[in-house]
Formats: sequence, C-alpha cells, structure tokens
Amino acid sequence: MEVGDGGSFLRQLSSGGRAAWEQTSSYYLGSSNGHGGSRRWGRGKKAKRMEEGGGGVGVGLEGGGNGGLMVSKKRVMVVIDQSARAKHAMMWALTHVANKGDLLTLLHVVPPGAGAAQRSEYAPQLANSLGSLCKACKPEVEVEALVIQGPKLGTVLSQVKKLEASVLVLSQGKPSPICCLFSSSSEEFVEQCINQAECLTLAVKKQSNGVGGYLVSTRWQKNFWLLA
Repeated sequence: MEVGDGGSFLRQLSSGGRAAWEQTSSYYLGSSNGHGGSRRWGRGKKAKRMEEGGGGVGVGLEGGGNGGLMVSKKRVMVVIDQSARAKHAMMWALTHVANKGDLLTLLHVVPPGAGAAQRSEYAPQLANSLGSLCKACKPEVEVEALVIQGPKLGTVLSQVKKLEASVLVLSQGKPSPICCLFSSSSEEFVEQCINQAECLTLAVKKQSNGVGGYLVSTRWQKNFWLLA
C-alpha cells in the first residue's frame, strides 16, 4: 500500500527548499477545570481561513483560476504523551492517514492533580516539539497541538465530539501477559475509545525491527497487520 494514500486505507479499515512556516494562532481551550492550551502551525492565510471556520474542519476551495473545486478536509486527532509508542502512532497517522490540506490535531491530556510545573512547562514543550516535527516532516498538512487537563478518557471523547474529528489515532502497547484475567489501564483506555468515540478510531502499534510494519486495531478488526 502506498504511504500517504489515507483515503483508500481508511475505507479498507472501516469496511472490515520550501517557504517558511509560521505559527498562525495561539489560544486557550476550556476543560473541566479550566486548564488547557493549544498552538497551531500552518501556512498563513490558509490556516487562518480554517481557524475562522470554527471548531471542526470545514470545507475549503482547491484549484486554480476562477473555477475552484470544493473539497472537504478531515481532522485527524492523535493522542500523544512522552512515550516512544505514542510518537510512532503520531508519525503513522501523519504518513498513512493525513493528506494534503487535512488538519492533524495532537492532543496531550494532563491528569487532574498534576503539578503546576508539568502543566506550564513540560506538557506544552512536548506538544510543541511533536507539532514542529510533524510540520517539518509533512508541511502540506495543517498541525495543531492541544494540552488539556482532565480525565483522559472523558477529555479525549469530548474533544473528538467538540472538534468534529474524522479519525482518532491511539498508540497501543504490548498485551498484558495475563490479559486473559486482567487488562492494563492503557488497554482499557484504548478499547473504550474504540467503542465510544464518535469517529473512526485506530489503535496502532509498531512491530519490532525483526518483524516490521504495524498492528492496527479498529472496532471491526483487531491487530490488522500493515507491512508498510
């Protein structure tokens, strides 16, 4: 499968020297306790038009001359944290799901009760670093990073609905060695998102170097092996 052919890949799963880039907006989002922030990277005017369109990704004009073609863009949301597997899932979403003109939203949820230092320094730094990496790797995709404090599952589900995400991408770890008896909190979170989120939800795990590829799980398929 060709990397970057996000449309055909999503259909398959659901059925079974450049110009300088600039930060176009900085604003704060509300949460259950009022803590949160976001940052967006994009190509000036285009990103501004998307910003003015509201929370969800709207419809934009593509094409030259007077005859523009109306094209609907999608929002791809990725839940990030400091782990390597979350970074792998983010890069997979960038290369396999997000297409030119789409909006990639990186959501970092800070648990309630986290210290002020984590909220004001570490979490935004992580989100900004990963957002800049995505923009450098695939500049034709709009990127924004959100940092919100609150319960992880509730925050993710509410942001998916509020921002009208088309696709939610999560990282999944190794199954618990006693998965027949118990599930880890991480496994439960992924499964709850897959079953409850109001959009197509993909859980992604990068295979070991000896195997290669990714394991992808959806509501309809578990551990679908994608070699690319």
